[in-house]
Amino acid sequence: MKNDPLSHGLWEKTAPPAPQTVSLASELRAAVAIVGGGFTGLSAALHLAEAGVDAVVIEAEEIGFGGSGRNVGLVNAGMWVMPDDLPAILGTDYGERLLKLLGDAPQAVFDLVKRHDMDCEAVHKGTLHCAVGASGLKQLEERARQWAARGAPVRLLDARETARRVGTGAYSGALLDERAGTIQPLAYVRGLADAAVRAGARVFTGSRVERAERNGAGWRIVTKDGAVTADKVIVATNAYTTSPWPEVRTELVHLPYFNFATPPLPASARERILPGLEGAWDTKQILTSYRWDKAGRLVFGSVGALKGTGRTVHRKWAERAMTRLFPELKGVAFESAWYGQIGMTADHLPRFHRLSENVVGFSGYNGRGIGPGTVFGKTLAELASGTRTDAELPLPVTKPGVRAFRPIYESVYRYGSEAAHLAGMLG
Repeated sequence: MKNDPLSHGLWEKTAPPAPQTVSLASELRAAVAIVGGGFTGLSAALHLAEAGVDAVVIEAEEIGFGGSGRNVGLVNAGMWVMPDDLPAILGTDYGERLLKLLGDAPQAVFDLVKRHDMDCEAVHKGTLHCAVGASGLKQLEERARQWAARGAPVRLLDARETARRVGTGAYSGALLDERAGTIQPLAYVRGLADAAVRAGARVFTGSRVERAERNGAGWRIVTKDGAVTADKVIVATNAYTTSPWPEVRTELVHLPYFNFATPPLPASARERILPGLEGAWDTKQILTSYRWDKAGRLVFGSVGALKGTGRTVHRKWAERAMTRLFPELKGVAFESAWYGQIGMTADHLPRFHRLSENVVGFSGYNGRGIGPGTVFGKTLAELASGTRTDAELPLPVTKPGVRAFRPIYESVYRYGSEAAHLAGMLG
């Protein structure tokens, strides 16, 4: 997008086209204005339109321009935080409500894909969280125990079964989560946009919001060439937030994440590496993730930004790391590369904010945007249409904070991952 091959890489090459849209160039009226054309905003638009509520989406760039179109495409359940920690942090009511919503989120995604016949390479075969060493295995044992106590279809695999399912003996075990799966994320978000438009929502791209003005009890959302006057506003911009709600961005620390993709690999490789088509990632702090796409490309990623020296360091690290795990791939070059930003909160949990009267939004998905973005978008639609109250939300209403030392954290993530990958490459 924007003639930048490093923004969406393989996903832009292989996703079906987005529905035709234009920039906002007139004065419109709507019941709900949605700022942001990613998973959350388009899920909200789809569910509002299906409920007969007039919704307008205003996207600054293109559909899926932010994290929705750049990520790995793992459709996971829950958050990074251990299940039992959510009630401890949020209180029992909110914590258990959020666990239920996010535990069911992958199924909600796959149900939407099926109902709207989305062409997005959806594979509902589970994910494998792979244990590195004894400490990684201990972490997964506890995570498995906590999810199993809630009836989730998770299973801890031993090293032998893990090696058979992953195709490497590098791990001491793995947690198989059968709720989860993989998807082509840019294709999925474009599918959401198409479904929303067909249901009656209006979607405008290339329309950056310049300001928001009060208009009685509602709002007038102003772009360069047009405006939408609406009773309610949903802010769905997350890590890619700009004005007029900069407080959403200042609450989040940007964590860069990159992906490389091989050319389509021979059947022999696909039969040995992740033969069950699960998505996988490991327990390292600077983690490694990998999964197949529909054409048999291995998508291999980790923390880091593909800019400056990082572009070379991360590529060379990825080539070596992939070969260490899967020696048969030695000499295989990458054909695509891309990266984006993950919005991280201080406690790794998302936020629900009332940014002003009749202005609401969820943010801070902490690398779990596909499932949460989809179900939070539906939740926002229910809130805006009056079928859900604040008391029934999965998160308490909070005010945006300012993350202390945010630029320092972001530099540590960017340059720390680069240093770690350089050390791994040389070691």
